[in-house]
Amino acid sequence: MVLLSVCALRSAEWLAALCVLTSAVTAALAITGARAVRELVLTAVAIPIAACRALPWAARGTRRVRGRRTMRMALSVLVALVLVLVFGALFAGADENFARIADAVVPELDFETLFRSTFLFFPFALMGLGAAFTALRPPRLDPPEGERQTLRGPEWAVPIGVLVALFALFIVVQAASLFGGPQHVRDSAGLTFSAYARSGFWQLTLVTILTLPVIAAAARWAPKRTRAERNLLRGLAGALAVLTLVIVGSALARMSAYQDAYGYTVLRLLVMTCEIWLGVVYAMIIAAGVRLRASWLPTAVLATTVGALLALAAVNPEGVVAGANVTRFEQTGKIDPDYLVTLTADALPEIHRLPDEIEQPIVLDITDRTGEEDWRSWNLTDHLTRP
Repeated sequence: MVLLSVCALRSAEWLAALCVLTSAVTAALAITGARAVRELVLTAVAIPIAACRALPWAARGTRRVRGRRTMRMALSVLVALVLVLVFGALFAGADENFARIADAVVPELDFETLFRSTFLFFPFALMGLGAAFTALRPPRLDPPEGERQTLRGPEWAVPIGVLVALFALFIVVQAASLFGGPQHVRDSAGLTFSAYARSGFWQLTLVTILTLPVIAAAARWAPKRTRAERNLLRGLAGALAVLTLVIVGSALARMSAYQDAYGYTVLRLLVMTCEIWLGVVYAMIIAAGVRLRASWLPTAVLATTVGALLALAAVNPEGVVAGANVTRFEQTGKIDPDYLVTLTADALPEIHRLPDEIEQPIVLDITDRTGEEDWRSWNLTDHLTRP
């Protein structure tokens, strides 16, 4: 519910979409009670499957409530609807203020609106039935019984050890470019901020993502029967996680240098947030590796995801980006009005800091794009910034 409330607070549609999708995941976890990785995967298909099973279940439920009293209540609701429509139309014709309220509340009934509403209603109704059915009859998510198969020590330690050595070699060789920052760029002939930030940034980001399943596979297949086997797993997996944290820091340094030189965008802020989140995940992996107990880790990872989204909504990312660009303009005189125009009303309080000749065209474009206020698309930012 907190994630969904972001839609009523912020104007940025991309942030609202991320919060809605994440809220669906958290709702599914709340219904099924999934905790382990295997259970999380099964949760992704549990509710859609339950939606099909819920149809006969819902049909049996409707037969139980049929009767004379139910039909009379349905007729009463129908009569009330007809009365509201008739007298509401008369009141709207008699008073202009009431007519504006009616126009804001009643949707425009055309073919496109009717088709879109019908198209959206049935899938969401099915998913709602599936969620109710799953809550009443939760699926069994117990892991299969029996001892889990593992590999011998060298069979898993050799590839992980080689990877650790490769990570360490890369960090040593690239130490100057990884952490040199602006000074390294200035001291390197032919190297620009753009080349420094772009060269390897996405590759380093991909490295941090791909290392997660590698560590998970090591934790799954490595034997843990003796103290020596457990210490070997702690050492290799922990070293890999620590070296990956160093690479996360490198990626953040590259993006920070790029933004300082070329300005700030929502995409760059979002990428940096993802990198910080990955760093938190690796820190939790290191913590779980101390006692080799990670039953809490999948849920904690999802909790940090929710926390990152709520933190983004709290700081107002488009406002932060606009404010950083305005501050950069005050220091250097450089700004990109064409990009600021693409932002939403979330950025307007910071854009008002610009000189009038730059600010007014940007504000006009953003407010014109906002459109008329409607209760279905209402949010607090649009309401407060609307002229």
